[in-house]
Amino acid sequence: MEVRVRYAPSPTGLQHIGGVRTALFNYFFARANGGKFILRVEDTDQERYSDESLQDLYDTLSWLGISWDEGPIVGGPCGPYIQSERFELYKKYAEQLVRDGKAYYCYCSSERLEQLRSEQQAAKSEQQGYDRHCRTLTDEQRSAYERQGIKPVIRLKVPLDGKTTFHDVLMGDITRRNRDVSPDPVLLKSDGFPTYHLANVIDDHMMGITHIMRAQEWIPSGPLHILLYEAFGWEPPLYCHLPMVMGKDGQKLSKRHGSTSVRDFREKGYLPEALMNYVSLVGWSYDGQREFFSKQDLEQLFCLEKINKAPGVFDYKKLDWFNGQYIRQKDDAELSLLLLPYLEKAGFVSLPLTETQQERLSSLVPAVKERMKVLSDVVELSRFLFEEPNLCDPSAFCGKGVDLPTTFTALEKAYAILRNGLETGLEDSIIESQLVDLATSMEIKVNGVFMPIRVAITGSSVSLPLFDSIRLLGQGKTFDRIEKALALLKSEVR
Repeated sequence: MEVRVRYAPSPTGLQHIGGVRTALFNYFFARANGGKFILRVEDTDQERYSDESLQDLYDTLSWLGISWDEGPIVGGPCGPYIQSERFELYKKYAEQLVRDGKAYYCYCSSERLEQLRSEQQAAKSEQQGYDRHCRTLTDEQRSAYERQGIKPVIRLKVPLDGKTTFHDVLMGDITRRNRDVSPDPVLLKSDGFPTYHLANVIDDHMMGITHIMRAQEWIPSGPLHILLYEAFGWEPPLYCHLPMVMGKDGQKLSKRHGSTSVRDFREKGYLPEALMNYVSLVGWSYDGQREFFSKQDLEQLFCLEKINKAPGVFDYKKLDWFNGQYIRQKDDAELSLLLLPYLEKAGFVSLPLTETQQERLSSLVPAVKERMKVLSDVVELSRFLFEEPNLCDPSAFCGKGVDLPTTFTALEKAYAILRNGLETGLEDSIIESQLVDLATSMEIKVNGVFMPIRVAITGSSVSLPLFDSIRLLGQGKTFDRIEKALALLKSEVR
């Protein structure tokens, strides 16, 4: 049997971490088993549908390097792969269920249904949902409704007794009483639009899907889908409901935890290979120890048995660490190209680069490489090279526990050491040792000497290593900025 899996998102929002993990698990499972990965667009929610969301779907998978074997754009033998182009198929099969006595036409108005809902809530009735009013209509009653021009919906006849069981790879057998299933849900709306359940089951069957990997939040829909498969007389696929993606607080990952859309991560400067690697480990583990996997590794090693039952925790700091590791694996030339868009957007460079800009970028990359968690970090790390620091708060120069007069003295003496060392060509380590000795002689912590130098040169207490900053900026500008800082501090300590 050929493995056939699908990713079937609804284009009603940007691709988020949970959805992308589902796509990756399906894709890697298909590749590991020599099967097919199918992309299907479930766009029946026309009120929330957007072209932007559809394009974001294509862009996200492309950025991650995930190609689909069948689906929109590429086509395939089971198309069309966009649900809004398959309405006649849904109508045909829904009407077949009516003819087979497995479904029926319902003529209840929205007003009646709303009144029923209100009455059930007021009475706190155990029976919530549709009351099956039209399930046993006679031919005469149906004809009377049709003469009034009422367009019916089609509802599934859910068995009134018994149980429905389906097997899940991770959770085992899941059983639900039929009376607890949504009572006779709508399959086809009066406007001809299918509901999610009808379209989903028909498409999975017609596209030959063998395994369904989707989030655990879809488990309650499982029994209903099995009832639909049984009504059609079709063999259901094998289910594997994936563990939820949670924040570190144990709640479902959402915007309150931080960015969740892949577009946000991409714009901040996360690398596709880092995001793919980390997201694949949220709820899946190869051996409990190995952390780094290339796309090719996962295409070979992924298997359902290693998916965890427990929810996966998405740790933003861990993702930052992963991304930093992948950044440092880039060669300088490739990293330069990746950083250019961020430097250009900040207004630091313009394309095409001048010879001077190219030289500065070539010198900058090795210095920032070890400091970046995301590509966008380059902007703040290099801002001092392109803009003059605008310092008006003298306290910014002070190390922890060091007052302003002491800071002024420390910077004045440090400047003399630094200038003499740079002009005479002393090694960085010797100059650094002299600055440490200065701190000792002044009975202050080392940061009390290095902080005012760093702030004077870069305008920030967090920056590139001191001597890297000086080399990038040049001795002339370095001395000029320290002198300006001394003038500012002197005016404050008088």
